[in-house]
Amino acid sequence: MSPAVTEAFARVPDLAAQHLLLAMCALALAIVLSLPLGVVAARRPGVGRVVLGVAGLVQTIPSLALLALFYPVLLWIGGLPALGFLPALLALTLYALLPIVRNLATGLTGLDPALIEAADGVGMTAAQKLRLVEAPLVLPLVMAGIRTAAVWTIGAATLSTTVGQPSLGDLIFAGLQTQAWTLVIAGCVSAAALALAVDALLALAERGVARRRPSWTWAALGVLAAATVAASAPLWSSGEKRVVIGAKNFSEQYILARLIGARLERAGYRVDYRDGLGSAVAFGAVAGGDVDAYVDYAGTIWAGEMKRTDVPPRAAQVAAIGDWAKRVRGVTLLGSLGFENAYAFAMRPGAGIATLDDLARAAPTLTLGSDLEFLDRPEWAAVRDAYGLRFAATTPYSPTFMYRALESGRADVISAFSSDGRIAADGLTVLTDPKRAIPGYDAILLLSPRAAGDARIVAALRPMIGRVPVEAMREANYMVDRDTDKRSPAVAAAWLAGKVGL
Repeated sequence: MSPAVTEAFARVPDLAAQHLLLAMCALALAIVLSLPLGVVAARRPGVGRVVLGVAGLVQTIPSLALLALFYPVLLWIGGLPALGFLPALLALTLYALLPIVRNLATGLTGLDPALIEAADGVGMTAAQKLRLVEAPLVLPLVMAGIRTAAVWTIGAATLSTTVGQPSLGDLIFAGLQTQAWTLVIAGCVSAAALALAVDALLALAERGVARRRPSWTWAALGVLAAATVAASAPLWSSGEKRVVIGAKNFSEQYILARLIGARLERAGYRVDYRDGLGSAVAFGAVAGGDVDAYVDYAGTIWAGEMKRTDVPPRAAQVAAIGDWAKRVRGVTLLGSLGFENAYAFAMRPGAGIATLDDLARAAPTLTLGSDLEFLDRPEWAAVRDAYGLRFAATTPYSPTFMYRALESGRADVISAFSSDGRIAADGLTVLTDPKRAIPGYDAILLLSPRAAGDARIVAALRPMIGRVPVEAMREANYMVDRDTDKRSPAVAAAWLAGKVGL
């Protein structure tokens, strides 16, 4: 078995445990909410239409969007963790409601009226009828709904990576961004196996209900409960708080996160990673203490968080960000790593276009390929308005596939990253910005209030400041993006550390 496959599947047990814990907690909460809702929906048709309509409406919201929506909601409420387990739990619980509520309501309304009349005839109360007559009859149908909800929940839980909750989605997202297909396969196969295993246990429980074999039902549910408790054991096994390193969803971020993590591990800390975070989520997470350290880029904070549109010199920009981040959000800017990863527009050579002014004249006949968030960022609005850019078409891609789109001709120009090794490797032309519409993008190391107050963490990370030249970062990026069978982000981070003496 290749080292890449071994490394990918070595990560599965821990992530599968957290995946199972999240999915089963969401399923249990959904069952607790669904049972009274299903009874009310059956007893009061008007209320039932509303309940089922709302539950159905939730299903029309993309899973990723619903997960992301809970982040600002929890921030607005305050006092609750906005990143990680809680937002993922709430979103998945809502997704699990519909099949359980619908099956329960359908089962209750479809019972033979003669049975209900007989129960009334012997003087049963409403509660007795529900417990002794109706519940046993509709339980098989409810179990079928729970099985459906379980499979849905386990599948959707892979998306919890985007809000900082570890799951098997960590492997899938990391693999897609770095073209490490062994990670994608490991994540998909493991998630499917987990769903099949849980469905098999619930099928046994359902069969026990249908055949009046309660021992089967309790055995199956007992195994599932024991597995969930075992999955939660690491959460209670130690009171030690780990240092959490954040990373956004492209190769450079995975590499830098592992570089930070390796230094902290050598200093005696246990490290967790929260990969695949969006820009706004990552900064909010470090400000709220859910993430202790991560690398961001000056232009992202400048335009996205500070809402600044001016373009000062890079050193002045970094100093202003440090002052604002500390004063307004309590985040410490430890310093710049030494390279800039600026947004840039890149093309294949030979088109006779060297500047963004040139591009503006040709744009109506060209297709722009961008990363997933660029077209919604203020930097794009600033560049578009400064040069009057109007493309024939624009298509967003994940960073990896964006370069593939340019290579295949599906895009004529892309919103590249200046520290990406693929620019030089593919021989691309980077267009100059004569109007300086794009702000500086120095890579800056940010610390949460807790991390900044820990002298050992600061001492472990301070040597990184000013030590990473852009050439070394490009080569490390290229290792991951072009040689993924041999170069994981951790291996590239170790190479980078040796290259720059860290």
